[in-house]
Amino acid sequence: MVVHIDAADLHYTPLNKQIRAAVRDGETEIVIDHVLGQRFIADGLVGEVTITVNGVPGGDLGMLMRGPTLVVHGNADHAPGNTMDGGTIVVHGSAGDAVAHSMRGGKVFVRDDIGYRGGIHMKEYEEKRPCLVVGGNARSYLGEYMAGGIVLVLRMGETGPFVERGIASGIHGGEVYIRGEVDENCLAIGAKVLPFDEEHRARIRPLIEEFCRHFGVEAAPLLGADYTRIGPASARPFAGKYTWE
Repeated sequence: MVVHIDAADLHYTPLNKQIRAAVRDGETEIVIDHVLGQRFIADGLVGEVTITVNGVPGGDLGMLMRGPTLVVHGNADHAPGNTMDGGTIVVHGSAGDAVAHSMRGGKVFVRDDIGYRGGIHMKEYEEKRPCLVVGGNARSYLGEYMAGGIVLVLRMGETGPFVERGIASGIHGGEVYIRGEVDENCLAIGAKVLPFDEEHRARIRPLIEEFCRHFGVEAAPLLGADYTRIGPASARPFAGKYTWE
């Protein structure tokens, strides 16, 4: 049975109470209609439940979530997947700044573009390796302070070099993959271009295939494309910036 919730003119607090009540009752499929800016949807939820969001959710969608699948038919505001521990978020549109902020498990797929500081402070946690996949483009400071995980930017429809500044500023773990060339002048302190070979292509292949399944995109051109792999130049990127007595 599918549980339907009408979010029209509904404050985010009672909306989230309805979602939590449905999950406590053992419901496994929830559809929320007329969403317009309500924050914190599915925050902290645990379990096997699919939540379809029709509209534009507000900030911190799926924060601290562990297990559920969120499917957004619309754009998303800032920081979807913030500190997410597991599960999947699929956005059929664009998303704002700080997508996957401090994410430590699970996957976030955004069909179109994201804003600034995507993947900031993503981290690996025990056996968990979080992944952010962006179908369009990303703005400045992508992968800032990353400590683990994978950020993959497919740049569908883009042909020129990636020129957003501050790429992977302070990165000390994890990897950023960007389809096509990257202007190395845009790499920030602590980041460097690393070799990309068939081992790394195999690493991102499942993510590309899953992205294409979610959004009905042909996989072959993306699987065969060239990617720039960016990672940490050091485990302590700012060590030379401090003085100890």
